[in-house]
Amino acid sequence: MVEIEDKLIADDVFEKRFVCDLTHCKGACCVEGESGAPLDADEVDILEEILDDVKPYMRKEGIERVEEVGVFTVDYDGEYVTPLVNDAECAFVQFDENGITKCAIEMAFRDGKVDWPKPISCHLYPIRLKELKDFTALNYHHWPICDGARTCGMNLDVKVFKFLKEPLIRKFGESFYAQLEEVDKFLEDEKA
Repeated sequence: MVEIEDKLIADDVFEKRFVCDLTHCKGACCVEGESGAPLDADEVDILEEILDDVKPYMRKEGIERVEEVGVFTVDYDGEYVTPLVNDAECAFVQFDENGITKCAIEMAFRDGKVDWPKPISCHLYPIRLKELKDFTALNYHHWPICDGARTCGMNLDVKVFKFLKEPLIRKFGESFYAQLEEVDKFLEDEKA
């Protein structure tokens, strides 16, 4: 683990390679799993505010589910998560003509309809955040459905933190990301 400010960063964030490969996985992370995408309380408020602008990008089933339960549910750990359709895909998922999942929130963001890209838990994946007493832990989550992303990352030689530059800056700021780069350089120099 590496400590930067009040963050504990798993070594895998610097060592593992990862680049999403939607042609391989088809966006399975939006469909697989036991619950929806984790949400912070402030993200629930944001989702409620932007819902009308996101709805045109959603499937009928997703809209119906959100109208039934709201923009979030509570999972088995007591955490806020996006609702699921048929206990499978996120209510905010859309499927393109190739069967690849797309995030309706992100689609609305890219079209300039909303100013929020998507939940930070989705944006930061495969990093998962864990709030501890005095620290926020940044852990690398290994999920078999992402084998294609690991292969792609290895082929392109892109480290997890570099792949996630934009969301890491979004969540923790430019200074934090610059410190990640410094740590990475130090670790690389140590190996040489």
